[in-house]
Amino acid sequence: MLNRLKTILADFIQQADLVLLGLCCAASLYGLVLVFSATRYLTAATGLRRMLIQSGSLLAGIVVYIFFSMLDLERIMKKWKWVLAFNIIFILLLKTPFGFGEAETGNNAWLKFPFLPFNISPAEVVKISFTLLLAKQIEWLWEEKKDLKSFRSAFFVAGHTLGLCALYFIASKDMGNALVFLFIFLCMAFVAGFALRWFLLLFAAGGAAISLAWILDLIYPYIKKRFIVLFDHDFEPLGVGWQQNRSLLAIGSGGMFGQGYLQGAQTQSGSTALPEKHTDMIFAVAGEELGLIGCAVIMLFLALIILRVLFVARRARTPFHRYVCVGIAAILIFQTVINIGMCLFVMPTIGITLPFFSYGGSSLMTLFMAMGVVSGIKKNSPEMRRVARSPLR
Repeated sequence: MLNRLKTILADFIQQADLVLLGLCCAASLYGLVLVFSATRYLTAATGLRRMLIQSGSLLAGIVVYIFFSMLDLERIMKKWKWVLAFNIIFILLLKTPFGFGEAETGNNAWLKFPFLPFNISPAEVVKISFTLLLAKQIEWLWEEKKDLKSFRSAFFVAGHTLGLCALYFIASKDMGNALVFLFIFLCMAFVAGFALRWFLLLFAAGGAAISLAWILDLIYPYIKKRFIVLFDHDFEPLGVGWQQNRSLLAIGSGGMFGQGYLQGAQTQSGSTALPEKHTDMIFAVAGEELGLIGCAVIMLFLALIILRVLFVARRARTPFHRYVCVGIAAILIFQTVINIGMCLFVMPTIGITLPFFSYGGSSLMTLFMAMGVVSGIKKNSPEMRRVARSPLR
């Protein structure tokens, strides 16, 4: 057993993407530093518990990264029906007694199991399994139909995506993560070569549907307010605009080098000074205490991670592997742009966390799971397979 473990670790060290792992660990450690500062205002017991959960999730994430680096994705996707069933059932768990959310918004986006120290967001896990399933679906269309430009092919893939988005939104009322699924589809479909006319048709239909829903007052009031405040920062400054106004103030007050670590006026105050500072607004914490330099380091880490994922995509062995990498990169891009945009008051507040930096045990572990999938794809790339066959080994 011990020899087997040594062999697995030796194989992992030789063939897995250690550069990607190093970048993810470095970003997560930086995130831990920010989370510690953002939770100092809490009681010692509560703050310690959150730090232990985040630290434990990082260690567990490394183990998850190693495990998923070893998986054969193509073998797993032969059981695609089980993956699809998992996505549906896991989302529907939100409608059971395990599901809960925010009473003020109506969101019901979390699962709480008594045997786990942290809550689980089904969307975090389903993003990955959905990406795998969609990549397999697109590859199958190409191999079997030899056509990705027909209406039938576009409808087949878009229907899968919109169906999952609708199911998740109905179950959770969480608009943010529902949009992540849509963005994954758009990026993967574009890279795969779907006809541009179908993208234009989708955008036109989507724009018309949203406009009609807005006019007929079919959109939830809390969602409408989050968009209205973007164009009028004075709209409900003590209500829907409070969080983003405080975030913008925190970032602006940090200047180039910040007010100093553990010295931020809003970061070190109570929860109302900068709401959700350890989750949605962690970028504002960096801006206030570490300044523009601290924010730039965050963006550099995330840019390097995204570029590394796309680097692996470019050298992937099969179209399926390439699409998976593109889908995972899309998750990182969407969450990064939306979260930083939220903190800068140019994007609506839709509960999207900053990858690797925001507090959240399930979020951090699923990110390492996704990165492990990318590492496994690199391990199976043509250049690594040539190394594995080399007589010098």
